[in-house]
Parts: sequence; C-alpha cells; structure tokens
Amino acid sequence: MRILRLIPVFAAALASLAVNQISARGEERKSVRVGYALSLTGVNVGGAGALVRPNYRMWVAEVNDAGGIVLSRIGKRLPIEIIEYDDESTAEGAIRGVHRLINEDKVDFILPPWGTGLNLAVAPQLNAAGYPDIVTTALVDHVPDLVKRWPNSFWLLGTASDNVHALAQILSDLREQSKVGSRIAMANVADQFGIDLSKTARSAFRRAKFELAFDRPYPVGMADMRPVLTEIMKTDADIFVAFSYPPDTLMLTAQSIELNFNPKVFFAGVGTAFPLFRDKFGAKVEGVMGMGGWHGDAPESRSYLRRHVAMFGQEPDRWASPATYAGLQMLQQAIEHVGDIDRASVIRELQSGTFQTILGTVKLQNNLYKGGYGVGQWQGGEFYGIAPGTLPGAREVEFPKPNWSSK
Repeated sequence: MRILRLIPVFAAALASLAVNQISARGEERKSVRVGYALSLTGVNVGGAGALVRPNYRMWVAEVNDAGGIVLSRIGKRLPIEIIEYDDESTAEGAIRGVHRLINEDKVDFILPPWGTGLNLAVAPQLNAAGYPDIVTTALVDHVPDLVKRWPNSFWLLGTASDNVHALAQILSDLREQSKVGSRIAMANVADQFGIDLSKTARSAFRRAKFELAFDRPYPVGMADMRPVLTEIMKTDADIFVAFSYPPDTLMLTAQSIELNFNPKVFFAGVGTAFPLFRDKFGAKVEGVMGMGGWHGDAPESRSYLRRHVAMFGQEPDRWASPATYAGLQMLQQAIEHVGDIDRASVIRELQSGTFQTILGTVKLQNNLYKGGYGVGQWQGGEFYGIAPGTLPGAREVEFPKPNWSSK
C-alpha cells in the first residue's frame, strides 16, 4: 500500500463563528477529515477513474468553495480535508487502505471504493468501526440481508433483482407485441458482480418463459470476445444480454460491429452508460440498452452535467456517477442535520432522513434507494432511463436497435 497524496483543501472559516472551540480530540478542529481507498491502478482504474474519483473531487471542491460543512453544535463551518490511498484494484489493498484510514489516520468519514467486490470486502471493517457506508457502485441481490448484518450500510443502485426484473419486463412487453421471440443469449463476467446478476436473470427469464439459448460466463480480463460472439450468433437469438464490466462492454460492442452481429435487442452491462461508449461508437449506439440510465432532461441532471464538464472536460456516466454524487450530498446533509462529527447520529440520520440531491428527493427504504433506473437506452445521443417506466422522465423503448451497418 502506498499513499498517493494527502490533499489539504482548506477554506477560511466564517469570521463571525467562534474560533476557539475545542474538538473531541482535545485540539481545535480545522477540517472534516474524509478518506478513501480507490482503484488508482490495476484493472479497476477505468471504472473508478470515470465514475467515482471525479465525483469525490467535485464534491470536495464545491463544498469547500461554499465555505465547508456546517457543524452547528460547535459553531463552525469547516472545509473537507481528503486522504487518498490506492487499493491497486484488489480486495487486500482496499482492506489495508481502510484499516489505515481508521486506525492510523483516524479520519472522520470514509468514502466507498469502486465495484461490488471491493465494497463487500471493506463493509465489515466499516461496520465494526461505526462508519456510515454509502455504497454507490455495487449491485447485489441480498441487500436486505446485508443491511441486517451491516446497519451502517446504504445502497443507492437498488438490487440485482430490481435491475433484472426491469429488463425482463421490457423483454416481456416486446414479446407480447410480437417484436421479439423467446430466445435469449446471455453472457457474464465470472466474478461476484456477473455471477450474482446472471443467477438472478436466469431465474427471472425462466419465470417469464424465455429460453436461454446461450448461458455462459467468461473470465475476468478476457482479451477477445469473438469466440463467444461467434457461438452466440449460431443461436439466432433475438436478444443479447451481457453482464459485463466497462472493458468487456466496449470489446463486445466493437466485435459485434466487426462480426455484424445484429440482435434486435443488444443489452450490455457496466460501461454502456459511459459517454466514452457513445463517443467511441458514435451513431451506432442508438438503440443500445444497458444498466442504469437517468432523467436526462431534469434541471438537476443538466446542472450536474454542466458542472462536471466544466471541472473535468468530460461528461459523467448516466448511472453510478449521479448516484455517487447524490450519496455525497446525502452524507453532507446528514452531517449538517446532526451538526457535529458524530458518526452514530449520522448513520441514524441516513436511515431515517430525507435528502435533496441531483436525483431529486431521496428517502431510503430500509437503507435502500428504490428510485433508480434499472435499464437505460441510448436515444438521440442521451442515455435515458426506460425502466421502470413509472419513474419521472422515463422514455419509451426505441425498437428495434438499428443494424450497425445502417448507422
């Protein structure tokens, strides 16, 4: 484990506030110390670098530019100070980093890592040490059980079942309209994320009376998807579903175009919602479905997008990025509602409070956010949420996906 940087980000305290308050540590508190261990190197760097770290940096800059976090109980507005470690894309690295933040740095709050596996790896530490754990880049199906085990954990991407059932409903509707048949070709990355989602999907698709014409995992870091796609093409399935990570999603799409694999429904996992996906494939992304989506026309969404572009010169993704930033807003508001660095009270506030975020008004249900999209689709250059269709801003499904060669 190596420390990459210690980023002190101080803003002047309001002149009218008391300057001689003494913190619980027996010294004058000058900042709210926030730490995280994130994948700055290794296989997860693409996801962490696109979805998580920019939002951490933007949140800190915006809060500090506004004067800091208000701690009313001690009569201060304090800036955020960040301590950052590289988890090197491993569970061991994430655990070491969080251990150091808790036991050596003694930070006030800890932000989550990227990805399902690393979030599950550090959750027991955060629970044992009494830190709120706002999980924004993990998707599992047993969240209620995890909340019983870790009542300090809060889950903003819903559950695997929520996302898979949203997809199954779309496919069922298309079949009822005689637009697709009942054959699905499904592939998944062979780690906890892909295994959990494919297991949930397998059950949901069979209950909906779909036939899995292809159902096979592929190894993490697979360098060539053409053998998998060639086998899938032999099935003549109308529907292709991949529970994939960003590099796999990009490769699957590029090699599908190369092989002229043109299913009527093309759904891929993490990465489809990235602006990089649209920028790489241009008009060919039209009609492609994937996990996530957002209310792209909402004022909060447009403002967040503009600020993100202004700071980083690139757009956020349309799923985990807004959830991540919303989670940071919730943490700040919970701290300010409590008025002090009191982690137990902040956890209780997150469990019961109502928060104003870029996702709109958020009130968790049993530590779980139920207002997010499970399925999005590229339509006219924007990745709009399409399911559940009852959510604000949900778009109708565009069907069929145009052939790659026609775009």
